[in-house]
Amino acid sequence: MKRNLILAPVLAATLAMAGCSSMNQSQQSTLSGAAIGTAAGVAVGAITGEWAWAAAGAAIGAGAGYLTEQERQRQAAAQQRAFDAGVQQGKQQSAQKN
Repeated sequence: MKRNLILAPVLAATLAMAGCSSMNQSQQSTLSGAAIGTAAGVAVGAITGEWAWAAAGAAIGAGAGYLTEQERQRQAAAQQRAFDAGVQQGKQQSAQKN
């Protein structure tokens, strides 16, 4: 019986990871946030006896994962724009010297 209790979560985790291989970074971050939030919600639910915490944790975690990834993408785009602007300025200065 204990073997089945261990085997089921391992099988579920393996299937979940296999399904993540075709996800983009934003989807993976959202799913990771939901998983972490669910785990935290289940822990709180186990203590309080109210299992709605698991759903709340999943929703909050998914939102946090999505927003974190969007901010990371925004920062990466800003850094790329700054780099490109610096390259263009360097080319202009180089052209002026010649």
